[in-house]
This record gives sequence, structure tokens and C-alpha cells, in this order.
Amino acid sequence: MAKKKKKDSGGGAANWMNTFADLMNLLLCFFVLLFSMSSVDVDKFEALVQSLEHSFSILPQGGSSIGDGQMVAAGVNQLQLLDQYYKEAANSASKEDGEDNEEEEKDPEQALKEEMAEAGLEESEEMAEQIEQIMEEQGIAGQMEIDSNAQFVRITLNGALLFDSGQSQIREDALPLVDKLSLILESYDSSLIDIEGHTDNVPISNEKYENNDVLSAYRAFAVKNYVLGKTVLEAGKINATGCGEYSPVADNATPEGRARNRRVEIKIYNSYNSN
Repeated sequence: MAKKKKKDSGGGAANWMNTFADLMNLLLCFFVLLFSMSSVDVDKFEALVQSLEHSFSILPQGGSSIGDGQMVAAGVNQLQLLDQYYKEAANSASKEDGEDNEEEEKDPEQALKEEMAEAGLEESEEMAEQIEQIMEEQGIAGQMEIDSNAQFVRITLNGALLFDSGQSQIREDALPLVDKLSLILESYDSSLIDIEGHTDNVPISNEKYENNDVLSAYRAFAVKNYVLGKTVLEAGKINATGCGEYSPVADNATPEGRARNRRVEIKIYNSYNSN
């Protein structure tokens, strides 16, 4: 009896291999999607592309971008959105680098300003200490206030010590005080000096002074002219300004506050701010 011939199975891989291949393709798509939603590092991205190309032949030989070829198996076009995202991320990184560079360029200028301000403050503090020491030696330290900042040393004199109410002529009993103050100012002949007159907010109006602005200006010029007459300071180095009632240091609602606001301020600028 003749043997029956076996049916030809047709060859090829088993059916489960097709299912497995589809599963691998789906997993690959899934991980590529995850990667597209993460932050893209340019170097790592290029390494991933090269690894996929050489290990799995995902990209055609020589392709350098994810947009250069097509994915195998299902014939699905590659994820163009991923390529677009990669390019946008690279452009954004370049812009951020440019902004960082601009900030770095501004930093040296800001650092220089801060350094100059710190040096100016240190010099002003030294000047203030010197002036206080001289005032103590001359016995006039208690008749004025001294403070300083990064620009100048400020000497504040009570207006009641220098002037009678509503007047701009320096009182006779205040002249010795102004004499000693003039000698102090003379030792800073290379500095700019501002003399400012200030008043309270009580209105004034007479034949000589129309308002507080005019009165404060007359008082500032009275101190300036007296100092120039007692020293060899250059007139161009001393400015006189009437500030009126607009820069109070105390509450004008009380007699004590108004007395503090009636004052003369002398500002001696340090070397960083005298040019």
C-alpha cells in the first residue's frame, strides 16, 4: 500500500511570530510616544536615533533625523510631530542660551555699580567720623546732626539756631558756630557741597518773602555767602538751594515737628560723586 504524502505546510515562521512582531512594533511606538512627551536632550536624542538605526534598522542607512524614513512592519509613517518637537526644543534652548548670555553681559556692569556704591559708602562713613571728631574737639558736636550714605555726608543745623522767625539773616550768636563749620568745609575743598534751606508748612507772605520757597532760598544763600567769605573755597563748588516745605523730616502738625523741619542741610559729596 502506497504511503500518503504529507501535506506541505508552506514553510515560513510559526503564526505566533507574527503576533510577537506586531507586539514589539506596538511597544516601540509606545516608548517613542513616551519619549516625545519628555524633555528632549539633543545629545541623548541623537544617541537614541543612532542606536535604533544600527540595532533595529528602523531608519535607512545614513539617516540622521527621525523624519528621514518610515517605520517598518505596519508601514506607518514616522511620527512627524516628534521631529517638529525636537526642532522647536532645539530653537528654544538656543534662545534661552542667548538670554543667559545677555544677562551675563549685564552682570559685570551691575557688579561695578555695586562696587562703586560700596566704596562710596565706606568713604562717606570715614568722612563722617572725621567731621564728628573735629566737632567734638571744637565743642559743637551737640549743635548739629550728622549722617551719611553712599553719595555724601549730611550736616543738619536747626534753623532756630541760625535765623530768627521769618528772617534770612544769620543771628549774631550763631556766627561762631558757622565760623567753625566753615573751617570744616574748607578741608573738603575738592568736594561738591550743597547747602539746602528748608522750612515748615506755615505760610509766610510779606514784602521781602513771597512764600516759604523764597525764604528757604534766601537762608541757603546767606549760609553759602558767609562760608565763602570765611574760606578759600571756590564758589563753583558750593550750590545753594531753597527747598521750601516740600522735604519735611518730621510731622508739621506739632510744634516740635515744625521746629525740626526749619533747618539747613549741608551735603559734602564724596570723591565718587563730586565730578
